[in-house]
Parts: sequence; C-alpha cells; structure tokens
Amino acid sequence: MGLWTRMKRSMRAFFGGIIEKTEDPELLLQQTIRDMRDRVPELNNSVAQVMATEKLLAKNRERLETQVVDLDSKIRASVKMGRDDIATAYIGQLQQAQLDLQKTSQQLEHANLASKQALKARDNYVLQMQRRTAEAMQLISQSKQAKLQEQLAQTMESFQIGDDASTFNEMRDKIDRRAAAAEAKMQLGAASVDTQMQDIEREAMDMQLQDKLLAYKRDMGLLGTGDGAPTPQALPAEGETTGGGQNGTGGSQAG
Repeated sequence: MGLWTRMKRSMRAFFGGIIEKTEDPELLLQQTIRDMRDRVPELNNSVAQVMATEKLLAKNRERLETQVVDLDSKIRASVKMGRDDIATAYIGQLQQAQLDLQKTSQQLEHANLASKQALKARDNYVLQMQRRTAEAMQLISQSKQAKLQEQLAQTMESFQIGDDASTFNEMRDKIDRRAAAAEAKMQLGAASVDTQMQDIEREAMDMQLQDKLLAYKRDMGLLGTGDGAPTPQALPAEGETTGGGQNGTGGSQAG
C-alpha cells in the first residue's frame, strides 16, 4: 500500500470520526423534517403552474371552437350572396382555425394528464412526509431516552466506595435502627396497657359470672342459711307494701 493511499485513508478516518462525533441524530432528524416540509410549497407551486396551463388551453379551445362556428356561418352567408372570393378567404381561415383547434385539444389532453399526475405526486409526497415525520418523532424520542440512559449510566459509574453513596447508606442504616427501636418501645408500652386492661376485664367478667351463678342458686332455693346469702322472699300481693311485711313478720322482727 502506497504512502499517499495510507495518508488519504488516515485523513478520511480522522475527519470521519470528527463528523460522527458532531452529528446529533435528533438535530439531523429535525432538519430533515424541516426540509421535507419546505418542499411542500414548491410542489404546490409546480402543481399550480401545471393547472394554470391546463386552464389556459381550455380557454383557447373554447375560443377556437367559437371561431370555427363563426367562420362556418360567414362562409355560408358569402356563398348565398354569390361572393365566392370572400367565401374562399373564409374557408382558408376556417381550415387554419380547425388545425389550431385540433392541436389545442391534443395539448389540453396532455395538460389534463399532467395535472392529475402532479396532484397525485404532491399527495404521495405529503403522505410520505407525514409517515416520515411520525417515524422521525419516534426516533427522536428514542434518542432522548438513550441520552437519559447514558447520563444515568455515567452517573452510576461515578459512584465508588467511600464516596457520597456510602454516606447515604450509613445514614439510612442509622435512621432505620432508630425507627425500629422507637417502634419496639411503642409496642411494649401498648402491650403493658393492653395486658392490664385485659386483666381488669377478665376479673369483671368473673364477678358477673359469680353473680349470675348465685342468682340461679337463689331462684332454685339451693342457698342455705349458713351460706351468708339472704333467703329469697315471696313477692308481695297486690295492695300490700314491702315495708309492712307478710303475716306479721315485720312486727316480730321489730320486737
């Protein structure tokens, strides 16, 4: 390999690397979208020119058709008047007008076809531009996401042992230990209060059960005099008071 070839290859590689580094996919895609949108007015102008030519040819054909009819009428009038010389001159003009009409009609057909093709090309370009724009926007979004991921990767690579990350981890562990200790104290305090409340409730329930049991025994006449519980008394009859006693019992007790 010659020296000049190696130098050219090295220069291409050097400048190619510089250009590749300076190329921003997001900026290039945005510029491509702008370029495609800028071409739309140019296409519209081209289509308008083709359509204008079509309309001009259509007007020329109408004028020539009117001229042919008019010359035909003049030829007939000249023949009736016996003016063959004038009729001959009109016939020459009629032939030229008919030839021009034929050429104009052919040109108008080509113009009609050109207008349809221009409109179709413009519509296809607009459709392609919209599709390319949507694709470019998606690529731009992916490029932005790739940049964020690269920045995140660089940030994660900058974390090393002994840097701020270790400080955060140490403080996090310390705060977690404090929170765990406080939570354990709160649980112990709540457990002590709950235990006392449960003991009181259980004792109150035992007393209620004992009272119910004594009530059942009293109603069944199973409690004796020595049990220390009062003997159940009969309910007073209608018209009698409890203080008066029954069968003079109250009087004997008073004596």
